[in-house]
Amino acid sequence: MRRRDFLGSVALASLGNSQLFGAAAKAKRMIYLFQSGAPSQIETFDYKPRLMEWQGVELPDSVRQGQRLTGMTSTQSSFPVVPSKFGFARHGKSGAWVSELLPHTAKVADELCFIKTLHTEAINHDPAITFFQTGFQLAGRPSIGAWLSYGLGSENKDLPAYVVMVSQGSGNKGDQPLYDRLWGSGFLPSKHQGVKLRSVGDPVLHLSNPPGFETADRRQFIDDLKQLNQMKLEETGDQEIATRIAQYEMAFRMQASVPELTDLSGEPESTFALYGPEARKPGSYAANCLMARRLAERGVRFIQLFHRGWDQHNHLPEQIQAQCRDTDQGSAALITDLKQRGLLEDTLVVWGGEFGRTVYCQGKLTKEDYGRDHHPRCFTVWLAGGGVKAGQSYGETDEYCYNIVSNPVHVHDLHATLLHTLGVDHTKLTYKYQGRHFRLTDVHGKLVREVVS
Repeated sequence: MRRRDFLGSVALASLGNSQLFGAAAKAKRMIYLFQSGAPSQIETFDYKPRLMEWQGVELPDSVRQGQRLTGMTSTQSSFPVVPSKFGFARHGKSGAWVSELLPHTAKVADELCFIKTLHTEAINHDPAITFFQTGFQLAGRPSIGAWLSYGLGSENKDLPAYVVMVSQGSGNKGDQPLYDRLWGSGFLPSKHQGVKLRSVGDPVLHLSNPPGFETADRRQFIDDLKQLNQMKLEETGDQEIATRIAQYEMAFRMQASVPELTDLSGEPESTFALYGPEARKPGSYAANCLMARRLAERGVRFIQLFHRGWDQHNHLPEQIQAQCRDTDQGSAALITDLKQRGLLEDTLVVWGGEFGRTVYCQGKLTKEDYGRDHHPRCFTVWLAGGGVKAGQSYGETDEYCYNIVSNPVHVHDLHATLLHTLGVDHTKLTYKYQGRHFRLTDVHGKLVREVVS
């Protein structure tokens, strides 16, 4: 056996030791609603009424503080402040501020915990999304779902521990691409990578048997192949061969479990009324939210939805309205549905993008139109469900929504907190690779105790 594989297998086996875990888990699984392209916190959850007074006024240097800009606005000669075109109101007993763009989310505001002071170093999409998925800006490290699959395993032997779905929004249809490596396993055994559910053809690639090839034939083929792989495993000790054997078995079991999972014919009309008409359209965000609930019911450990279209550099008012229509009802319905079924208390739901948007206008500012550039200094995510204190807003940004005033939360801190709700101490979920113990939070991260119960 190669030294790397031996050390990795020892690390995995040691995860059974309860000393490696933190407090008792409040959540058993996680659903991550990743809003790719970076939603504007100014138009959604971080209400800044004084911006109306400063519309069109140059952003003060004392606020900007010489912070770096992207190449898209660094050559602008002016940085005029632009308030949100959309109204805000308080909702629920918590009095959370929510934009008029998100009326369904507003109805579940008391179930949510808003973190308004998230920040990151990355200022461009790919490194920022990669950072959120892997804890590092460069590609190659395991994704958060792979870490959880490695550390906690699966509750359902017939489905993967980590499932991914991708949808395209109607906001910015030319938004940044998403690569399969974002749900990859990095240097962890490849059985921990995410399995992508598709909306066209087989839900999972090669799920169906070829014409003329019956289930019994496939069973015999897999058994014969397993014997050959087992011989090679005993000869070389290569743990990737063991992974290959396990994945063939999983693929065979999925031939029965996935069609049942994706068949919505048994869902009552009340379900589609809750999630909205788009839930009947395979591959839509609403349909994926419904599928996320079905996966959670079946014990899938980590479910991740990627929804593209939030990159509003220009024509923001028009685009963000469309993007919110795509996502608002589905997100809120998922929270409501999980709660009705008694699943919310042990399912952690996360909503957010890779960074925020600037308070100043990108491009030409008009009475009806404006755009916003990338802003990594402060932005908002929300959490709900297992292990989270509902009905609160944590952290405060300045009146320009440009800098953090109190309680900053770094991406590494968020990761540490998410793992904590699942009972995992982020400093102890490690894997030795090339002579170093790696973890999702690298050498950083602290638990944000104020947001967990």
